[in-house]
Amino acid sequence: MSPLPAFDAHDPLGIDDLLGDEDRAVRDTVRSWAADRVLPQVADWYERGELPGIRELARELGSLGALGMSLTGYGCAGASAVQYGLACLELEAADSGIRSLVSVQGSLAMYAIHRFGSEEQKQRWLPPMAAGEVIGCFGLTEPDHGSDPGGMRTHARRDGADWVLTGRKMWITNGSVAGVAVVWARTEEGVRGFVVPTDAPGFSAPEIKHKWSLRASVTSELVLDEVRLPADAVLPEARGLRGPLSCLSHARYGIVWGSMGAARSCFETALAYATEREQFGKPLAAFQLTQAKLADMAVELHKGMLLAHHLGRRMDAGRLRPEQISLGKLNNTREAIEICRTARTVLGANGVSLEYPVMRHSTNLESVLTYEGTVEMHQLVLGKALTGVDAFRG
Repeated sequence: MSPLPAFDAHDPLGIDDLLGDEDRAVRDTVRSWAADRVLPQVADWYERGELPGIRELARELGSLGALGMSLTGYGCAGASAVQYGLACLELEAADSGIRSLVSVQGSLAMYAIHRFGSEEQKQRWLPPMAAGEVIGCFGLTEPDHGSDPGGMRTHARRDGADWVLTGRKMWITNGSVAGVAVVWARTEEGVRGFVVPTDAPGFSAPEIKHKWSLRASVTSELVLDEVRLPADAVLPEARGLRGPLSCLSHARYGIVWGSMGAARSCFETALAYATEREQFGKPLAAFQLTQAKLADMAVELHKGMLLAHHLGRRMDAGRLRPEQISLGKLNNTREAIEICRTARTVLGANGVSLEYPVMRHSTNLESVLTYEGTVEMHQLVLGKALTGVDAFRG
């Protein structure tokens, strides 16, 4: 009988054993890139409230195969769902804003075109988006309609052979730097999706300032003032809200993994700090209350990673339901933000300093907790699945 492996404080459940060589190679490549290109500068970006060099970063991510990573053809990597999840985990361990850039590009804008677009739309947009040469954004949320996209006011009307779009979208990642926007609008035929080049007359994307979360990320409003588009700008295979909601499910899956990356960063920071920082003549790690915090953080972190891995395997097998993604997004974002808050207490006053990543991750997760389905919305998704009763309007 072979001896038991040594206990690994960074992988207490041995989750790494579930990964294949290719999975580890993807993870390690993305982790190395993030360590080289993001971590040395991200605290400064966050403090300044900007993401300089975003186009260069997008091209580098494209060269890694991280954009539209799980899509096939058109220059996309065709990676597994687990590999895409591992990439999201490593990117968000650096910063949620970087993972958001990749999620919106690949899981929302590219995914919408890949799944619902015409062959001409795919050939035109997907190869340069996969390479990071063109950045995309996804316009669904509006100033007055977030959790209820069915109430959207943005509308598109026919004018001869053309479409004319009018309305506003809000809280749009990548909006001000995008070359193409996937915009959802109400029409006489129901909700339709449109591929909108951002240089179209009447389109503008003013950047949103004064935000205290996702500061190292470009967030914008989209303004569509009688934007005229040709007939072939509409996504031919998307009709009704099922189109944008299926895109959101794909992006939410990445959040299940990504949120654990932010949590891992905070846990490992707290663990290292507790072993180095001395109080009352001994390291913080020697105190029972500190060990209790570290144990609880480790339990929730690695439970969340097991959940993410399980959902990834189900997605790869074609068996992942939207309700299961809701369960993962609900659990992992809630637990991630609690891990970050607990880590902050271990660091004491140093926890609020940008010399450490904890407060940055914690404030970023306030956005991650909310976007692409709030806690309450995912509770109701699960409640409906469990009971068969729709309580969204109750």
